Amino acid sequence: MNHDLVRLAHTGSNPDMLRRLVAESGWSGAVRRLRSSSKTSAAVKAGLDIDSEARLEHLSGIGVELIADGDDRYPPALSGLPDRPLWLFVRGRIPSAVGVAVVGSRRGTRYGLELARAFGSQIAGAGWPVISGLAAGIDTAAHSGAVDVGGDTMAVLGSGIDVWYPRRNRVLGEAILAGGGAVISEFPPGTTPDSWRFPARNRIISGLAGVVIVVEAAVRSGALITARLALEHGRSVMAVPGDLSRETSVGANLLIRDGAHPLTELHALIEELELVMGQAPATRLPQGGSDGDHESLLGLLGPISIPIDELAASAGVSIDRLLADLAHLELSGLVMVEGGAVRSCM
Repeated sequence: MNHDLVRLAHTGSNPDMLRRLVAESGWSGAVRRLRSSSKTSAAVKAGLDIDSEARLEHLSGIGVELIADGDDRYPPALSGLPDRPLWLFVRGRIPSAVGVAVVGSRRGTRYGLELARAFGSQIAGAGWPVISGLAAGIDTAAHSGAVDVGGDTMAVLGSGIDVWYPRRNRVLGEAILAGGGAVISEFPPGTTPDSWRFPARNRIISGLAGVVIVVEAAVRSGALITARLALEHGRSVMAVPGDLSRETSVGANLLIRDGAHPLTELHALIEELELVMGQAPATRLPQGGSDGDHESLLGLLGPISIPIDELAASAGVSIDRLLADLAHLELSGLVMVEGGAVRSCM
């Protein structure tokens, strides 16, 4: 591997700046310019002098691959983008299929979180990888939905590949890897989750996706940045309309006003995605409870919608388990989940 690339990848510096230096001066020229610049921090200069072979050995020891643009393992969906990352630090396996990004507020409402989890389950159950940022809120729910059904999901971090943010999502991150998914970062191990890194990582989320779905988002939010980048990348944007009085609905409603496709029916999600993405890669149903469990749930439902939390209490199961079972039943056309409530379609 290019040793200057390894050195630059470990600086953790601004990706736009590094891409410009490499374009102007080549790999070795970029290293020289960083070393000689008075604006380069002492820590970065010291890091440039660490042996690149030692860096690669360390990565191998912690189960991380450094994949450069142009490598056969580099995601094809990113390769044609003008702002593509020059490299990726990767744990796990990057799926070959183009994915669907599900993003939204870190302070999602209960309705938004339930919907994002159901989206994750349906998308992964249809065979598309679910892409998000492992942030609190909507991102966490979307990844969890994919994990619920044993599907592929990719978490793109705004920190080092070994730095979980928020910390409590380490368990979810490890579950993603255990399920055959991937954790990806443009930043080297040990990089802290500084605020400026998240808008940079959002372009990777949108670049990996064929469609970006915004569940809930305020006017000033990373989800709207991702949606804007998706449009620049030629991706489709879909959004969930929300309560006009909620701050977390304003951004998604504005996206719809400006032309994003509104998602108004959970049971039609896969059909809507197929209009953009083509036929779903798989027809397998999400994993859930046994047929007996599903029959018990159906026995509690009728034509009038029941709030999901009330149904969970009546069935004596957790919300997480219930959502997985409902995703199975909804894909089978037996129930409809809408607005945080569920009813029978029989």
